[in-house]
Amino acid sequence: MEPKQPTTSTGLDPNIAALLCYAGWWVSGIVFLIIEENDRFIRFHAFQSIIVFGAATIALLVFGWMPVIGEWLRWVIALIAIAVWVALMAKAYQGAKYKLWGAGDLAERWAGSTPPSPPPPA
Repeated sequence: MEPKQPTTSTGLDPNIAALLCYAGWWVSGIVFLIIEENDRFIRFHAFQSIIVFGAATIALLVFGWMPVIGEWLRWVIALIAIAVWVALMAKAYQGAKYKLWGAGDLAERWAGSTPPSPPPPA
């Protein structure tokens, strides 16, 4: 029996690559968006990671400037972000296309559009 060949540009199994899209929050999402050109499942998770954890990072930075209430809000946002992070990695590893409200629809729309291929050499 031959080993299963990955169908992705990364050479990884799609569920592993999707999990890794979330591993480094929005940074790893950007990395996988750049290196994965074909697999819509991986691109969906990369876009969702960028949207969700990019927004969480911005919120954490903004609330960091606010005294007292900002510190409390940062803790709440951080705890929610960690819970969402773990859940999204688990769902991606299971091969599920788990869409978060708002971000999932946008990620799905963006993942459907693949980058244009370069023109053939003349």
